[in-house]
Amino acid sequence: MIGTTTTDYIFIRVCIFAIRAVTPLCMLLTVLAIVRPPHTLATQSLLAYATLETAFYFLVFLPRKASLQSPAEHPPIPSREFQSLLYQRCKETISDPGDFLRKWFLGADLKDIKWENVKDFYRWGFLNTADEHTAHDEELDVYVQGVEELLGKKLEPGRGSAKCLRLTVDPVEMTHRPIVWYFILGLLDCITATLLTIHGFTYYHIPHRRFFTIFPWRFFSLITTHTSPSSHTSYWYRRHTSKTRLPVLFIHGIGVGLYPYMPFLAQLQDFDDDGDGEIGIIAIEIAPLISKITNRILPKKEMMAEIDAIVTAHGWDKFVLVSHSYGTVISTYLHQDTAMAAKIGPTLLVDPVNFLLHLPDVAYNFTAKKPVGANELQLWFFAAQDMGIAHVLRRHFFWTENILWKEDIEGRDVTVSLSGKDLILDTEAVGRYVTGIDNADWRDKQWTGKGLDILWFPDCDHASVFDESEPVQKMADIVRRYARSGAKSAALME
Repeated sequence: MIGTTTTDYIFIRVCIFAIRAVTPLCMLLTVLAIVRPPHTLATQSLLAYATLETAFYFLVFLPRKASLQSPAEHPPIPSREFQSLLYQRCKETISDPGDFLRKWFLGADLKDIKWENVKDFYRWGFLNTADEHTAHDEELDVYVQGVEELLGKKLEPGRGSAKCLRLTVDPVEMTHRPIVWYFILGLLDCITATLLTIHGFTYYHIPHRRFFTIFPWRFFSLITTHTSPSSHTSYWYRRHTSKTRLPVLFIHGIGVGLYPYMPFLAQLQDFDDDGDGEIGIIAIEIAPLISKITNRILPKKEMMAEIDAIVTAHGWDKFVLVSHSYGTVISTYLHQDTAMAAKIGPTLLVDPVNFLLHLPDVAYNFTAKKPVGANELQLWFFAAQDMGIAHVLRRHFFWTENILWKEDIEGRDVTVSLSGKDLILDTEAVGRYVTGIDNADWRDKQWTGKGLDILWFPDCDHASVFDESEPVQKMADIVRRYARSGAKSAALME
């Protein structure tokens, strides 16, 4: 993540302006060419490129933008028992009910948030629908009464002017990127592939019949001989040869792929014990999260099945799980599935977006907050406004499926890494929840390697822990310790 200095702000503004200016300029050039056709090779080549960019906008972006507005396929309405448990857990962890409502209602004044507004919110949040004619009014009234208890006052009857943030119902907002941007991403893809190969990783591509389902096209996949056992999920594999340590399953977050994680993955390799062999690593690639034009992200069950097929193909029956940002949502799926949970050893969750998802911070900061600083502009334009990522967040982010509760990881060795300047998470709330300490003392909690632990980086932003050597070294050291201790625990259970 970029910094917050004036220089950073100017840089990110220039980058965004340059990217957004490409297509309008190309359209203008294409129109001018009708009046004054080019005669030189250079101008003809420029016109060919301008025509390509113009066609890409009208023939790819606009139709895709329209198709991605189709309604989400929401999960079934949960049982009343599940709703009751979920509601109670949520209620217990709302420390500021006023702020809770204001953010979910996009900064509206509390006087504009009335009974029916809150009912609309819970209709989406708990019943997975925006249909006002659902036969669950009695349940919804109970939830609204609970909000009144938290606020310590009655809500006005009727409906106010406030509108709530309903991720999977609201329009999918996105910003066009020119085709040259995807060429740049393709180049970065090749650089990443080269670096991973140098560090001993082997690429397992999706079946070649699906080559054209991901753009930019990954030509390096045509020269590799290994095919993924999963039809939609590619990955990078480093062979596991250690006899005393567990391998590592790594799941990235939203961004440009595995490139930002190279220092971390390399650090895991640098401390291998020659006498024991190497710690194996599987680094999963989830194409809809890495600024590709591709198919929609897999539903929860299909995602778990694909990851299970991958680890099973390599004979892994136990592994250390490491995930970052949106990757922690996938970790939630794995931890809550009985079969996969049995294979998970110790876990490292970095910048986890899966805790306390009923609080508005993750949804609001990622999709609704007006960007001001350089880091916020970077998050908004290069992540939240990407068409694939926007669709993941607006049509597939079902918070009741994605949220991780402490009870889900009870009795496990789990480290949660939090950053003091995280622009997405309320790290204070997450830190208090994870540790059970209601004041700032949770930041000073010492790492033990047993139970639920905290890593605290006060000067880091979201994802910037992977940019700095000290946090990378700390996290890599914890993963190596987990690999050894997890293997011992697994051996004792056999």
